[in-house]
Amino acid sequence: MTILRTSVIMLLLMTALAGIIYPLLLTALAQIVFPFQADGSLLVEDGRIIGSSLIGRQFDDPKYFWPRPSATVPFPYNAALSSGSNFGPLNEQLREAKQSRARALGAAGPEDREPAPADLITASASGLDPHISPKAARFQALRVARARHMDPNAVLRLIDRHTQGRQLGFLGEPAVNVLLLNRALDAQ
Repeated sequence: MTILRTSVIMLLLMTALAGIIYPLLLTALAQIVFPFQADGSLLVEDGRIIGSSLIGRQFDDPKYFWPRPSATVPFPYNAALSSGSNFGPLNEQLREAKQSRARALGAAGPEDREPAPADLITASASGLDPHISPKAARFQALRVARARHMDPNAVLRLIDRHTQGRQLGFLGEPAVNVLLLNRALDAQ
């Protein structure tokens, strides 16, 4: 009987500690130390939430930079169903999707003679990636400049200002957050 009582007490104690106290403590600490990140890195404009800097958002108007494609269902950048397509490199549907995306980029920016960077025609593993490579942003710069009647050099400078370096100087690759870049374009 003492073993059963001890087991029940330990179950209740560990449930309270690991299931209630620890999560509340970490949540409170996160709210104090990193409030913007703890609240989801939400971007607010005119008092309403327009998105998160951590989740991609669909842009297909030629005057905007286009993000990495999303493979989430039933709609792009669905944070509730984060996933990739899981198509292998020889899958016919993946090949067709890549060709379709490359054609759309070519139709929107016929002055782009180079092949589209891989991150503009392939989805990320999560389907939610808010970033593209600086090369992918530069690939789209002439199209965006033409659609907005802007100097292409001004668009390139904007890309440079919104290029994030490697984390801690050596982790990952430089990246451009598409939503933040497009917001900066609208502010011009």
